[in-house]
Amino acid sequence: MKVLVTGGAGFLGQALCHALQSEGHAVTSFQRSHSPALETMGVRQLRGDLADAAAVHAAFAGQDAVFHNAAKAGAWGSHESYFSANVTGTRNVLAAMRAHGIGRLVYTSTPSVTHSGRTPVEGGNERDTPYGHGFKAPYPATKLIAEKEVLAANDAALATVALRPRLIWGPGDTQLLPRLVERARAGRLRFIGGGHNRMDTTYIDNAAQAHVAAFRALAPGAACAGRAYFISNGEPRPVRQIVNDMLAAAGVAPVTGSLPYPLAYAAGALLEGAWTLLRLEGEPPMTRFLAEQLSTPHWYDISAAQRDFGYVPTVGTAEGLQRLAAWWRTRA
Repeated sequence: MKVLVTGGAGFLGQALCHALQSEGHAVTSFQRSHSPALETMGVRQLRGDLADAAAVHAAFAGQDAVFHNAAKAGAWGSHESYFSANVTGTRNVLAAMRAHGIGRLVYTSTPSVTHSGRTPVEGGNERDTPYGHGFKAPYPATKLIAEKEVLAANDAALATVALRPRLIWGPGDTQLLPRLVERARAGRLRFIGGGHNRMDTTYIDNAAQAHVAAFRALAPGAACAGRAYFISNGEPRPVRQIVNDMLAAAGVAPVTGSLPYPLAYAAGALLEGAWTLLRLEGEPPMTRFLAEQLSTPHWYDISAAQRDFGYVPTVGTAEGLQRLAAWWRTRA
């Protein structure tokens, strides 16, 4: 099939392009800038912005299916910038699919759409875990709007499914691990509330595998059509262990320091105010959203994904860490 991936140049996007090529599909990526990695893979690249309806419409012509993976992520930035990328962009995707008669859409969402401050989610499933509220950042707020609209679009002509992978990591990561390493080496990395709360993570190959498995099963009337699914390795671990295992893969000493949650939350509020008032560049080192996220248990029941489209993680955390360490050594 002819399959378009939005954001194919990103971490998950590249893995999706590779997995789809391995399935024999002709893959096109729609993104804002040229990617040498995708060029090496032989992926056709189209450049444009999701908020540009005309560019999205032109890119989708002739496609059979779409993986809508692109989004503005992070814990800081204007609501307008997040809304433009995550909501307006998704609306343009849906409109272009209707216009061109494209019948299948796999949407990359996030478990953050279900987070409500310090309310823990422990073994949460899709049926009993409601959408969140009181968001302290525009990322989950705009992703919630987009997920709802994607699922509402599901009908006899357009089958849609939303996947919520939690904390994707592995070889090729240019964001999470490099930031952890930089802050740890500078002595600026601390756990919040001890880091004993458990979280899910998702190895990169498993995240891509879940998307492709959902795509294979997706059709009008299919069990997964019009539904959202939590995706992870199914191995929730304490944040302290997650971070220090990743640092060990990069050859960095473990972190032991911690901040009480009330102090971290107050620091986040102060830093947000300073960044706003002084118009500082980049992201604050702490925000209220991060303080909540990093100190609250968040792990999920992934049995629905197994039941409805056969998702079973193939790379366990231990093996993934070995692969991560081997890849990190090649960067030196």
